[in-house]
Amino acid sequence: MNLDVTYPRRNTTPCKVGPITMGGGHPVVVQSMITEETRNIDACVEQIIGLHEAGCEIVRVTTPTLGEAECLEAIRAKVTEKHGYVPLTADVHHQGSAIAVEAAKHVDEVRVNPGLFVFKRHGTRANDVGSQNAENAATPQRPNADSGLKAQGSRLNADSDDLKAQGSGLNADSDDLKAQGSGLNAPPPTDLRGESGEEIDRLRAELAYGQTEWAEEMAAIEDSFVPVIEACKKHGRALRVGVNHGSLSERMLVTYGDTPEGMVQSALEYLRLCEKHGYTNLNISAKASRVPIMLAANRLLVKRMDEIGMAYPLHLGVTEAGDGEYARIKSTAGIATLLSEGIGDTIRVSLAEDPINEIPVCYDILQALGLRKTKVEYIACPSCGRTKFHLPRVLNEVRDATKHLVGLDIAVMGCIVNGPGEMADADYGYVGAAGGKITLYRGKEPVKHGIPQENGVTELISLLKADKVWTDPPEGAAPRRELTALKTV
Repeated sequence: MNLDVTYPRRNTTPCKVGPITMGGGHPVVVQSMITEETRNIDACVEQIIGLHEAGCEIVRVTTPTLGEAECLEAIRAKVTEKHGYVPLTADVHHQGSAIAVEAAKHVDEVRVNPGLFVFKRHGTRANDVGSQNAENAATPQRPNADSGLKAQGSRLNADSDDLKAQGSGLNADSDDLKAQGSGLNAPPPTDLRGESGEEIDRLRAELAYGQTEWAEEMAAIEDSFVPVIEACKKHGRALRVGVNHGSLSERMLVTYGDTPEGMVQSALEYLRLCEKHGYTNLNISAKASRVPIMLAANRLLVKRMDEIGMAYPLHLGVTEAGDGEYARIKSTAGIATLLSEGIGDTIRVSLAEDPINEIPVCYDILQALGLRKTKVEYIACPSCGRTKFHLPRVLNEVRDATKHLVGLDIAVMGCIVNGPGEMADADYGYVGAAGGKITLYRGKEPVKHGIPQENGVTELISLLKADKVWTDPPEGAAPRRELTALKTV
């Protein structure tokens, strides 16, 4: 069947992660992340192997400190020795320059979080502005100093000890604090997240960065980030710029708010630095725990990249989706929506479960969209009063007999009223007929009529054997999920 898709897949620059290539027209890549502590090397090795055997094509490992990054050497060696080569990603967050440089020696990809890579605790901006305003202010009158201190304490959500810790400019007695507060019109809260409306606009105006301050922060980021870029270039590694909605830097929150635009600008800063230093083996993610924000951020990211001539692959996911059925629906709502628009080159379904449970969900999303095929596609009607047999039972019987024939589409339809037309895309069809009989189809053509229901599955197998598409099922194990490059739309 020739499908004229409304949204062709976005044309992206290939990104090589070890032997895997994402983007550039390659099939959408499936990945996940282990949950074992990185210093527990043997446990990490077993979980990585288990995920790869289940069909995970890139496995991520957390590296919160330099010690964990150093463990990656042994993890890599043991996985390769026991199982074979598995593409690995190191997850780097706070103050991550030295960690990322070490990780790049051992893994195929390094992920950095722009909001945390050069980390400043939220609230420091309020102190910086307060100190600067205090230096510029004239010496104030000092009436009712205690009440001034209370007002500042409530606005900063901190007691006097916290105020002292937050900045040398606030390390003073109550009279000094009152003097410093003059001209600030009540200092802003330590964290802009959660504020809204006119209040957030006022706070952002008060805390706005000047050109010099902005340049100073960018210089600090570049100083920390360039060694990572050079390490990735030296070792031939990929790099993912992974933005999370929940961990935007304070500079982004002040400038753009808690918004998709802030997520996009956070990513673009790091992409521009990579290009400035001649490095382009990149992919990007813009994740959020709320589907509408995740959708908006990724669509905007594509738009902004198109405007400036970038075409890096996108890693899709709804972060912190939770567990159970709702988490799977939530992840599918975000990931599948973007994939259906042609956006996305690699995916991860984030479940608060054993990560091996994520892999079937990923493959089911891709199969439902026609992007990868890893199992038999069964087409079955929901059943109604016209159904000529117990459809749920028969569907399970057909599935049990044929589920190893990856690549086939098989329909099980209750009657001939809508069945033949609605199963027209199937390779084979099993359709109920009058008098307790069934009809078997090859594509749109009926090829066996009047088969007693009790013989239906046996006759279907005979037809598959006659057409030389049958293979005996593997003994003792389910078929391994297909990892080869398959159909893309």
